[in-house]
Amino acid sequence: MLDRERLDFLSEAIVAAGEYALQMQMSVHRSFKNDGSVLTEADTAISRKLIGTIRSLFPDAAVISEEDSVDNPADPEWVFVLDPIDGTDVYSQGLPTFAVSLGILDRDLRPVGAYIAAPRFGVGEERLFVRMDPGSKALVNGRPLEVSGDKDHATQITMGSKGAREMDFSSYEGKIRVLGSTILHILSPVLFPSIEGVVVQKCFAWDIAAAHAVILSEGMDLSDADGTPFRYTEGFVFGKEKLSRILYGGTEAARSELRRVLPPR
Repeated sequence: MLDRERLDFLSEAIVAAGEYALQMQMSVHRSFKNDGSVLTEADTAISRKLIGTIRSLFPDAAVISEEDSVDNPADPEWVFVLDPIDGTDVYSQGLPTFAVSLGILDRDLRPVGAYIAAPRFGVGEERLFVRMDPGSKALVNGRPLEVSGDKDHATQITMGSKGAREMDFSSYEGKIRVLGSTILHILSPVLFPSIEGVVVQKCFAWDIAAAHAVILSEGMDLSDADGTPFRYTEGFVFGKEKLSRILYGGTEAARSELRRVLPPR
């Protein structure tokens, strides 16, 4: 397993990155990448800072970041998947639902660890920090994660803002929450009692890895439209390939219901 002392240092670095993003939010400049996605100077600064931190703490691990390319070792034991700011679009507009997200995959590319700092998105308090060391229970603001509510009936879900264009809502009678951060969307079923599921649209590895690790630890998963549990591939992780299909998240029963009532158009 990864060394606890070094994970403590990494955890503090993620929290500090979230606080830096918060301090920068009112003054960042909104720009656009070639694919049309939003970029700010906070994204690039956090990416480079955390890549340096990870490489100094775990030199034999691989690092995948949305904003930077890294020379990685062959056949790494651990893969750190970084999204410097998940929800950059809402972040750049001053909205609260953004997060600094770092997921850990094992040698078989299974999500096993998570560090997620959302300094303006708490659960009954201002800040949210989720820490899940590989092999350990997830902590929310230092306390063990406690999942409550009936999670098998998807009466309230989270999903991306493009859902109106990509999904058929004619058979769905529940409520939909749109936050702007895929990481926070995926976390919501384990954080909030009355949110039972999530629909994820066209993502990259850094959009889902950390939150996926957390819901897996609580008996939930992400699956394809045919019900097959989603698994990471070399191309998806190391090749930074975009997943073009839709994923459903929650318990097995909730995912089955979502596939039936919210099919792709």
